[in-house]
Amino acid sequence: MSGVGPGTRHYTVVCSSCGNRYEDDGLLLDCSRRHEPAFLRTEYNGDHETTGTRVGENSGLFRHASLLPVVRTFPDVPGPVVHRAERLGRRIGLDRLWVAFNGYWPERGAALPTCTFKDLEAYTVLGRLPAEPPVLVIPSAGNTAAAFAWAATCHRVPCLLVVPAPALERMRFPAPLDPRVRLVVLDGTATYSDAIACADLLSALPGHHAEGGARNVGRRDGLGTVMLAAADALGRLPETYVQAVGSGTGAIGAHEAARRLRADGEALPRLLMCQNAPFAPLYDAWRCTGATPAHRDSDRELEPLARELTNRRPPFTVRGGVRDVLTESGGDVLCTDNVTALAAMALFEEIEGIDIEPGAGVALAALAEAARTGRVRRDELVLLNITGGGRARQARDLPLISAEPWLRVPWPGRDEGPRHAAELVARQLTDLTAVTEAAR
Repeated sequence: MSGVGPGTRHYTVVCSSCGNRYEDDGLLLDCSRRHEPAFLRTEYNGDHETTGTRVGENSGLFRHASLLPVVRTFPDVPGPVVHRAERLGRRIGLDRLWVAFNGYWPERGAALPTCTFKDLEAYTVLGRLPAEPPVLVIPSAGNTAAAFAWAATCHRVPCLLVVPAPALERMRFPAPLDPRVRLVVLDGTATYSDAIACADLLSALPGHHAEGGARNVGRRDGLGTVMLAAADALGRLPETYVQAVGSGTGAIGAHEAARRLRADGEALPRLLMCQNAPFAPLYDAWRCTGATPAHRDSDRELEPLARELTNRRPPFTVRGGVRDVLTESGGDVLCTDNVTALAAMALFEEIEGIDIEPGAGVALAALAEAARTGRVRRDELVLLNITGGGRARQARDLPLISAEPWLRVPWPGRDEGPRHAAELVARQLTDLTAVTEAAR
């Protein structure tokens, strides 16, 4: 990776709570001052009344490089594809429905390599890193791990990915993973939340660093390019933005992007975040208490169709987090069940001709219900983020191979699991170092 000198970044990192400002090192996740939990956010140099289009790049993620916290870009990285969905809108009762499609759909020019908008955050996070990065530790329910695994393989960036066993079905790529990309699989009943707990311990290992999830400005701004692309296509901001959420990182990123783009007097898009019953901690927190989501029983995490939305520790009360952006945008959290989400997935494929992911089905189902009940007006300008799609189409079109785990960990249960996994990984790394030293 190319060198990055001090003062070469075109943005400043600012604390949402105290306003303290930092020159970014590519790894910074938190404010150093003692106060309430608060996100850092980016402030970009210069005038960005446009959507940050980079001169010489007409498409793809990095056409918006001036509004991304990156010191390097990568060639041929696709971005979101935004189009008007008139037939779909008519079916659910909306006259001005637009779709931001994030996935694989050749006829529309969509070509995200792992079929979800997680590719946007992966490449932005990698583009933010310092010249000699530590090993990034990244927990995932599947989609994020796939995106980072392939991006890091293509550009030889070291990372350690921690996933529950069901995530392996998402780990299919055009080629084997680079040896620098190590995939740790938690077998048995381990969940996404268990992967997060394991990653917290593993990030303390020498030479390793937490990628940070929602705390990473690269993630949020990378996902925010969905709003940038939509503003390009619409010529303005949408009135309402609809997205399925687990942590809410993508919706926060979209809101932050809208704040940078809006003209004087222009309203921010209303955020409608969508969750999948029966595991909907953000829905419960927003509707019932307004407090931090409770840590629900782990068995409930296994029941939603869209397991990528099952995050027991979403950033709800963090300054600049979910509660703040919902309040500022006049937004809401919606919820739908598995049966309705499946029907919405089938509807999208029937009308648009491409398969979509369960999370996208949740968002479409919740939007359709909101339109039916009048919570979204028929004439409202709506942007629906299809956060993933085209996986079945990609499997038909391209030869893909399953990724081989670097380590599989038998899961003993939540009480002992994280410590047990961390010890096994540390032992494996020690053995690997010993073998490498002996070979020299």
